[in-house]
Amino acid sequence: MATLTPATRMTGTAEDGAIHTPTESELHDLMTESVNSASQGFDTKSALEIARIINHEDSKVAAAVKKALPEIALVIDAVARALRDGGRLIYVAAGSSGRIAALDASECPPAYSTSPQSVQYIVAGGPKAVASAVEVNEDSPELGQRDIARRRPTRKDVVIGLSASGRTPYVVGAVEYARSRGAHTAAITCNQNTALAAAAEITIVAEVGPEVISGSTRMKAATAQKMITNMITTGAMTRLGYVYENMMVNVHMHNAKLVERGIGVLMRACNIDRDTAVQTIKSAGKSVPIALVMLKAGVDKPEAVRRLAKADGNVRLAIEDTVLEL
Repeated sequence: MATLTPATRMTGTAEDGAIHTPTESELHDLMTESVNSASQGFDTKSALEIARIINHEDSKVAAAVKKALPEIALVIDAVARALRDGGRLIYVAAGSSGRIAALDASECPPAYSTSPQSVQYIVAGGPKAVASAVEVNEDSPELGQRDIARRRPTRKDVVIGLSASGRTPYVVGAVEYARSRGAHTAAITCNQNTALAAAAEITIVAEVGPEVISGSTRMKAATAQKMITNMITTGAMTRLGYVYENMMVNVHMHNAKLVERGIGVLMRACNIDRDTAVQTIKSAGKSVPIALVMLKAGVDKPEAVRRLAKADGNVRLAIEDTVLEL
């Protein structure tokens, strides 16, 4: 895996790795906690005015994420390398950020047929915190260290901490522990110069500005985190070759919708009729990647299987019969 440049520790964070807990004034100074002048008098607005204000603020999110694209690209490649080499992507977060992490990790197996172990999430308070508020746990760096330690992170893994404020002790503790064990680490936050940035090797900062409702980071900050996690896993899976052109090809046909998706992929990618697509999928053992390689490379099933194994599952490289390099 490529060498990543460690982030500079922020002023106020102990050089021995001790976690800096911000004072009340420091917390109030965070951009995500400040008051938004665009929503002054919000509680006096009509429903349409409320919607317009929120929509106007939401329009700023994509631009904020755009500024972090170079860092996002670094993380995409780091995750792709980790998954190719048998490692894992492990998200660590709390509150709304934790629910975003859980959503992204949970959607990888149905979208790309990855193992549930490949992309994981850890949320402060445990799985029940995804549906219920258990925010008290996020104040403990020790709990974060304990929870990530249970996953036994290694140099093969990428651990990404999500925190809108960038100072959630649970997340900082977990990321610092993972990094001390050799795991590659990244942070996704919406504030500059934070403890989480100091703990991680790569920091993705999406400065979305003050929320419409002060401190309600389930709004713009969460939207930014959702966009970024989408980019990371979609980008990594694409780099691994689980996408051909712009189609999900590494999909297992477990229900009627997925069967139709697989048939449609073959029809579009190979410019064939439905009957040919159906027959090829059957002969490929209901595997879209195998069927696609058979059709595009003009080979039989055993040869398609051999090529996919050689290319680590990368469909395009299997068609070309070349080796995956990241």
